[in-house]
Amino acid sequence: MSNVQADVGKRMGLSGIRVLDLSRLAPGPYCTMLLADMGAEVIVVGGGTGSLPIPVFLRGKKLISLDLKSDAGRIAFHRLVESSDVVVEGYRPGVTKRLGIDYDTLKSVNPKLIYCSLTGYGQTGPLSQEAGHDINYAALSGALGAFGPQNDVPAFPLNLLADFAGGSLFAVNGILCALYERERSGAGQYIDAAMVDGCLSLMAMHFPDWGHPVLAARGDGLVAGSAPYYRCYACADGKYIAVGALERRFFENLWSGLGYDAPPPQHLDRSMWAAIALRFEETFGMRSRDDWAAHFFGKDACVAPVLDPEEALEHPHNRMRHPEFYKESPVKAPLMRATSAPVSHPDISDCTEAVLGAAGLGANEIAKAKSPAENIAGLAWPPL
Repeated sequence: MSNVQADVGKRMGLSGIRVLDLSRLAPGPYCTMLLADMGAEVIVVGGGTGSLPIPVFLRGKKLISLDLKSDAGRIAFHRLVESSDVVVEGYRPGVTKRLGIDYDTLKSVNPKLIYCSLTGYGQTGPLSQEAGHDINYAALSGALGAFGPQNDVPAFPLNLLADFAGGSLFAVNGILCALYERERSGAGQYIDAAMVDGCLSLMAMHFPDWGHPVLAARGDGLVAGSAPYYRCYACADGKYIAVGALERRFFENLWSGLGYDAPPPQHLDRSMWAAIALRFEETFGMRSRDDWAAHFFGKDACVAPVLDPEEALEHPHNRMRHPEFYKESPVKAPLMRATSAPVSHPDISDCTEAVLGAAGLGANEIAKAKSPAENIAGLAWPPL
């Protein structure tokens, strides 16, 4: 067996990379959890700056408590920066400068530092100081205006779009790119990751389509909910089935799978959509969701059951690919053959003494740098 084969499952792509996480709630903590899943050492700096992130995102991280408003806390943080590779923060623009932990200050401490500011509206622009959440950033990007049923109130996909896709994933992408570039240049850099920007990028396919037949208006288009072969249908048990038979061959498989004898109509002809939808509604309403899912298995008709979160946890496909998956343990994705490790579990113990001691601070310095002990365990979700 080669050394490469022997190391499969042991190597981690970001082993040796240290990340200091100053972020809270969702987008930043999810970003740094993904980095931890890749092998990075992630140190969450809590206390004195607000409560800790959502518990499920603490996997693979160490928690320390620093009062960054104190001189001792800032000195301790700067000491950690000396041996770190990445800082992730989500304050409003200007806050880190007032605290003395902004990029321009820290790059003099460590010129190789990669510093990612992950915010809703970004560091510049008229809205940069405005408060907001996922729904606001999705609204400004044009995405929310395209979601939901025709001529009705826009609908939104939880906070998946701006927080996690437009925010966390784009931030991870920028950090990985910066780490790769540093291998060649030897220098760190600043990353301005805005959730609105991420959403705008995610809409790249849909901006040119807006106002045209493929996406004529909210809820009207091939993938917007009005096409009868790309929408959900109620079944006999009150549950739903999802149909995504966009291409002709998939539509033909769907048509025959539903038991229709007549030749399939021209599915791209919008004048046929209402009649097709009515027929599909009647047919899908005759059997249960799971009956339909079993019926279409292997038929290449792009049909799947609409599962609620509890059902998704137990679905055989998800369970086979991710046996460690449960409510408090997000899946590790993508699956990688040579750079993987067992899933760890969140640890909310206070590692301040161990981490700062390893950085060379004495017991008296650590005591002065720490924030009040009660802040280390304060969790921010759900808001009360």
